[in-house]
Amino acid sequence: MNEAVEGQASDCEICPREMTWALRYLALTGLHWPAQLQSSKSPVLMVHGWLDNALSFARLAPLLAQDRDVYAIDLAGHGQSGHRPPGQGYALTDYIADLAELIETYFCGSDESGWPDLVGHSLGGSIALLYAAAFPGQVGRLVLIDSLGPLTRPPSEVIPQLRNAIKKRLRGSGAPMVYASIEQAAKAREGGMIPLSPEAALKLVPRNLQEVCGGYGWSTDARLRHPSMMMMDEAQVIGCLQRVSTPTRFIRAEQGLLADRPGLHARADAIADLEFVSLPGGHHCHLDGDVVPVASAVREFIDVC
Repeated sequence: MNEAVEGQASDCEICPREMTWALRYLALTGLHWPAQLQSSKSPVLMVHGWLDNALSFARLAPLLAQDRDVYAIDLAGHGQSGHRPPGQGYALTDYIADLAELIETYFCGSDESGWPDLVGHSLGGSIALLYAAAFPGQVGRLVLIDSLGPLTRPPSEVIPQLRNAIKKRLRGSGAPMVYASIEQAAKAREGGMIPLSPEAALKLVPRNLQEVCGGYGWSTDARLRHPSMMMMDEAQVIGCLQRVSTPTRFIRAEQGLLADRPGLHARADAIADLEFVSLPGGHHCHLDGDVVPVASAVREFIDVC
């Protein structure tokens, strides 16, 4: 096991560099943890979950960067990345298209390092997984952290989902929240839909904030909270997973969102080359608590020649 992973996961001394990648219709931002040793190994590209940002990987990325360049992006509408134009939303397919353009433009595998390995958490895992299904030759290896494909709705719920989403778009978002301090905003995030420890919330939240009159407001696009217009059903997701040929490791958090999810094994069985690993921790096991087991599981898998 690599020495960088053996010790306690106190914040590593590798400081990330701010990155901006211009796409055709918006700019994505992110962070780059440069490799500490010269190596021809492929870079690692990390994709965060819903309402998070590149700092979701602030504790994991340095543990992988000894001999690899590690990058984490802010998805569109998140962190410091651009927002979609008025009248548009945040469809899953658009995130996949963004990732495809990013990889083909900036991580095209034209040098000796090859195509990137992808690490995705939650929503980011679904994006990376469906990208790998569509472009199997443009991914090295794939790691999914508490993620095994998108949320689904049965066919009977398609029209109610569509109706609710359109009504929400017409109503718009409510008045934005303003917090007196970063700490106050982090405290609000602690008790969110997926709770975080105070330490994890304070590490993650600053990149999702901007200074406004009276304090701090969210820089994330309020439309991220709007319902999706369309969602796949389970049969469609299984059909997508059957097209994944990339070597894949699924890291299930034992106290995470997928710990007791019905149908999980059917999804796992649909991916031809999948390894299933169960580790202690909650949904943010790569950020909250002891991240060493996650780092070890990721390194062990992506370092396979």
